Amino acid sequence: MRIEILLKDLRERKGYSLEQLSRLTGISTSHLNYIERNEKEPSLSYAIIIAKALNIKIEELYKIVQ
Repeated sequence: MRIEILLKDLRERKGYSLEQLSRLTGISTSHLNYIERNEKEPSLSYAIIIAKALNIKIEELYKIVQ
């Protein structure tokens, strides 16, 4: 079982570009891109910042995949 991060889908549904989300969160576009490609898992503090910027619950960022 693994955890998949749904950032790209959520970001696009909210209508934000990667650059816009970067400005809202203060997280670099390259770091957000790694998170979107599931190459890096966001720290808890980054996950909270991202969830706030997207106006979602933090749990919505994650999906358990078997």
